Formats: sequence, C-alpha cells, structure tokens
Amino acid sequence: MKLRPPAVPLITIDPYFSIWSPSDKLNDRTAVHWTGKDNRIDGFITIDGETLRFMDCSYGTPMPQTKFDMDALVTSYEFANEKIKLSLDFYTPFFIDDIYRLSRPVSYLKIGYESLDGNKHDVSVKISASEQLCLDKAGQYEIETEVVSIADGVSAIKMGSKVQNYVNREGDDLRIDWGYFYLCAPKNSEYSVDVKNEMTFVCAEFKLEESKKADVLFAYDDIVSIEYFKKPLKAYWHTKGISIIEAIAEALAESDEMLIKCHEFSKKMADDANRVGGEKYAELLALAYRQVIAAHKIVTDENGDILFISKECFSNGCAATVDVTYPSAPLFLLYNTELLKGMLRPIFKYASSDEWVFDFAPHDVGTYPLVNGQRYGWKSKTLEEYRTKQMPVEECGNMLILMANIAMLDGNMDFATPYMPILEQWVKYLVEFGADPENQLCTDDFAGHLAHNCNLSLKAIMGIQGYSIMLGMQGNKENAEKYAKIAKDMADSWSERAYNGDGSFRLAFDKPDTFSMKYNIVWDKIWGTKLFKDYLITSEFFSNQKHVNYYGMPLDSRKAYTKSDWLVWTACLAPTRKDFEDFISPLWDAYNVSCSRVPMTDWYDTNTAQMVGFRHRTVQGGLFIKLLEEKFKSI
Repeated sequence: MKLRPPAVPLITIDPYFSIWSPSDKLNDRTAVHWTGKDNRIDGFITIDGETLRFMDCSYGTPMPQTKFDMDALVTSYEFANEKIKLSLDFYTPFFIDDIYRLSRPVSYLKIGYESLDGNKHDVSVKISASEQLCLDKAGQYEIETEVVSIADGVSAIKMGSKVQNYVNREGDDLRIDWGYFYLCAPKNSEYSVDVKNEMTFVCAEFKLEESKKADVLFAYDDIVSIEYFKKPLKAYWHTKGISIIEAIAEALAESDEMLIKCHEFSKKMADDANRVGGEKYAELLALAYRQVIAAHKIVTDENGDILFISKECFSNGCAATVDVTYPSAPLFLLYNTELLKGMLRPIFKYASSDEWVFDFAPHDVGTYPLVNGQRYGWKSKTLEEYRTKQMPVEECGNMLILMANIAMLDGNMDFATPYMPILEQWVKYLVEFGADPENQLCTDDFAGHLAHNCNLSLKAIMGIQGYSIMLGMQGNKENAEKYAKIAKDMADSWSERAYNGDGSFRLAFDKPDTFSMKYNIVWDKIWGTKLFKDYLITSEFFSNQKHVNYYGMPLDSRKAYTKSDWLVWTACLAPTRKDFEDFISPLWDAYNVSCSRVPMTDWYDTNTAQMVGFRHRTVQGGLFIKLLEEKFKSI
C-alpha cells in the first residue's frame, strides 16, 4: 500500500473490541481504541539475551521497523537488526459472505523470524495485554485472571472485571466493562500477570523457531452483546452452540488457512476496485473495509433473524441509525444483502410499534448497545419539539431507496413484501413533502436545518422511484406507473427550479449561485431510470470541479469541510473513469497527509485535511459505490 494510513487496524472485531496503531511505526506510540483511549498491548523480542521492543512505546529499546504494508484484511510489519528479521501479520477473517466468521470474536497475530547473519539465534517473544481492553477506564474495577485450557496442550490467559454488569449503559465515548479478554499463545507458552503503574497486564512468553511462524490469538467474549427492546441478545457466533474456548480452538486450527483466504479476499477486492476506479480508489477501499464492519455487532433476534447493529461512532453513539445505514449500504449491497436486511429490521420493528407516533421513518433505534427505541432528540420537552429534531424526508427516502436496492439485487420482493404497507405510508409522505422540503434536518445535520434543500429533494424523488420499482416487481403495473410518473414530474420540476443557469444546480431552491454535492442523484444513474437527462448529471459533475480545494470538493457552499462518502458518490456522476479518478485523488491525499491520526474520519477540512469530527464510522462503506455501480450493470 502506498497510502500512509492515518491509523492502522490491528484488531478489529466490533465497536468495543477495537485496537489501532495511531502512528507509522508500531513501536512509536501506544495502541488505542478507535476513540483514541489507550488499549495497550506490549510486544518484546529477546534475541540471544538482548530484549527489544516491537510494539508499544512504554519502555525498552525499539527494534528498527523496516517495512509496513496492509490490505483489506491483513496488516503486516517487518523489523530487523543485524541478526534477524521479525515479521508480524495482524488479521481478522472478516469475510463478508461468511457471517459466522464475521461474528466470531477472535483475531490473529502471526509472528516469525529469519536469520540475517547466517547464525542460529535464541529467540523468544513476550506479549502483554493491559486491563484497558476489558474496562472503560483503567482502574475502574478490580481485575481477575485465570489460565484456561484451549486444546491439544494450548492454553490461554483470561482477564476480566470482577464486576460483571452486562450491557449496563449506553453512550459514545465508552469502552466495554463486562465480559472477558483472552490471550492465547503457542503450546508451551508461559503465562503470567504483571502490574505496571497500577495497571494489570496478562502476559504470554514463548520461544520462536526460525522459519516457523507462531500464532497469537486475541479473543473477547462479551457474554451479552446487545439489549434489544429490553431483551439481552448474544452475538451471532453463539448460534453455532459452542463456547468461547471452542471458538478459540477452532480459530487456532485454521489460522494458516484464514491468512491465505484473507489475502485472497483482499486481492480480489483490490483488483476489482483498481479495474473500475484506479489504484488510489482500491487503497481507499482497503483502508475502509475493516473499519466499516467493526463498527457493527451481529446478533440474532427471538425469531433467529440476523440483526446487524451499527454504532454511530463519535457523532452521537446512536444504534441502527438510518442515515448512517444509507451511506454505508454500498458495501453490503455489493457483497451480502443479508447484512443490510439486518440493519433495517430494527427500524421496521420500532416504526411499527405504538411508541413511534409519526407518519415518517425514525432516525435510529437507540444508543449503542441499548437498542430500545429512538434516542435522537429524546430530550425534547414537547412532541412538536421532538418532531422538529427528526429527518422526515431524509429517513423515508433512505428506507425506500435501500429496500428497492435489496429487491433489485436479490431479484425478488421476499424481504420487502411484508413491509409494503409502511413503505406506502412513507412514500406518500415523500409525495406530499418531498418536492420542496420544509425547514428540516437531513443526514448532513451537523450543518443545521435547511429549507428547500435541493439534494434532499433528490432523495425524495429517488425514494418514490424506488417504490415504483418495487411495485413493478410485485406485478402492480398500474400503481408502479403512477409513482414512476410522480417521480418523473418531480424530477422535471426539480431541474427547472434548482438550475443556476450555468450548468450547475443550487444548494437550496431559493438560494441562487450556491452549490452542493448532489450525491442522491447517483441512483438515477446506477438504476438507469432516466429521470434526469444525462447532460444534466454531466454538467452538474463538471461544475463541481471549479469548487475543488486541495483535499477535495466541499460538501456545499457554506463551509470548506467535506464528507468522504458523499465525495465518492458525487465522483460516480463522472462520465469517464479518468474523471472519477481525478475527483477522488484529493481524498486519497487527505488521508495520506492528515495529522489527525485516527481511524478514517468522514468529515474533514478540504484545505488542511484535518478531521473536523467523526471517526471510525460505518459510512465509509459508501466508498464502495463505484464497485456497486459496476455490479448493477450485470443485473
């Protein structure tokens, strides 16, 4: 990878079990949780009696790092001195079509060395993991540890709080404080417990043989993962009927196979992305992939249906947020629609309950990990105040567009049919209010309320068209044609009212000589529905180019900041591959140079490349939309 990641994924399982390196060298800084709080893991190698540090920066002499590389699923480092070369591979088998392994909370470090001076060497490794991995804050509770047997002479050391209060609170800038962390090292490892600076560490020390790589496994059993309408739910991997010990043993037995498959999966993704969008596009997807999936948790409901619960990381911590699901959807539409269905089921359940009193779609279903009902705007004092904090056109359009995409890619209406009555309610809302939205929030809510939002109107139009497509798939030709005509008439009106007169289109209908990313129009191009004339989409794309700053196009004419997901959606309006590559190149540059050393931010300044807000969000799944566009060409 030529891109210098702003933060490097090491262990990525879910919103709680998340470890990143915020530096170019693994031994320059302490590893962190995606929130930026320390999640310290130390790594030391002893070569013929000399001890060197390869992970963390706390103490000791660092071993020189000589190489770094990463792909979608594997992060690799090399270190060397005059005697040996040490190699590390961190990987998690996030195969998006394998929901069990996507859920299994086990991540790998494969470690080995080779002699550089031709001599034999006595080499051992020590890995230490801090209590920060199982507490919100170090010292929060007293820690207990235990060495447990895994399989065939292999053991692990277990660490957790003596206070086990499952899914006990909700919030954004929080770490897990229940469940148990497991460190599993090779056979004949020596386990110990250290206390440094009043912090407990579990440690594993083992010998390395030249050219024979060893496996270290990191696992976390959270026991209970999500509270769903007051019911505690376990992670999906429990459906296999095995314990965490058995899951670790299984993962250990297939470690070599998983590494091979991780590289194969990553290579295919890279090749596909490079083919349609170029090398920089491929690297952006590789950087985004693990982050997007690891900001979710997979559980099952009482019916055995998959729920794929997102956390709205560092924006407000909401769970199952519709306008976060919408931009993230291209990744899941591309590879596995079952996961997108798992994101939408909580919305339909909540919207069908007596608690939801509005005729439009809700914004979310809780704050992670408590999925008990919408929290967005919940502090409102009156129902009317609560209404003003909603995103009616936004969320109705999102749900209709997403459901239409699922139906088209699945080639059937099996998932959508039971929900058609509520979708009918939402499409009627769009017909009434979508042509010229009132003063309300959209997904870019950080920019505040905006009346007559042209891009929001585009979402309404595409939502209505999506509903027409679903009706057509049901064989309801008359109503399909009715809603298709409504969408077309609204599109024609939009084209006149939003026009600036110079080939560009406005931020708001009543604000001439303004601009904004018209990312919602991308579905007209992808679906081939021809609501808007080709030259209109092309002229809008080329008009954007005059607004591009050093690190990309601003979201709109109000500020210099942008959103990475919408930037790539806007790039998909480009008529040629070269135009697409040129438009996203500044995004690659932004991540490559940004001094904000965090998991990919999606909200940054186009003049400085610095994060404005947000990090580790699922919305980076939106970067996969160019690949999704190619997939639609084959259906």
